[in-house]
Amino acid sequence: MQVRQAEPQLATPSTQSEQFIQEASLYVQQMLSGGIPRHEILTCLAKAGEFLAGPGCSVSILVLDEDGLLRNGASPNLPADYLRAIDRLKPDPMVGTCSVAAATGSVVITQDFCADDRWAELRHLPISLGFVGAWSMPIKSRTGTVLGTFGTYFRSRRTPTRHEQEGVEQLAAAAALVLAKA
Repeated sequence: MQVRQAEPQLATPSTQSEQFIQEASLYVQQMLSGGIPRHEILTCLAKAGEFLAGPGCSVSILVLDEDGLLRNGASPNLPADYLRAIDRLKPDPMVGTCSVAAATGSVVITQDFCADDRWAELRHLPISLGFVGAWSMPIKSRTGTVLGTFGTYFRSRRTPTRHEQEGVEQLAAAAALVLAKA
């Protein structure tokens, strides 16, 4: 019988971003070595990303499947119908944010869904949930192969801060370790 360790107290208002990321990364390592299922670990990483982004933000980790399509890895605060609507998106440099990040291997920032033509076909989906913009970081293997995306949705028109970008970069690296084990 496997005994799970108690989740560390990560989400306290006084926690510095760097310390928070180090604790989250250490916790992921413990979860990996403890045989915790991939979805649970990715959910922990998504929640860590939401904490970094602040109130009202939601994170979605999408994973490339064996057919090269984006599938939900963990999106703890997005509704099931939204996830069904974006399920099996093909990476495309002209569609959305996560799809572009998966296709190009680059960070993609959309400050305003209504002002970005890449969201023409899909903008009604996040807007119906009250989101205004998003950004996405590719999750890459050690060799640079894109394994998925780490997307953050915002309820206001803004870009990620430097600390958010640095933090999500480290969380995406931890997600890559999880996906490499799958």
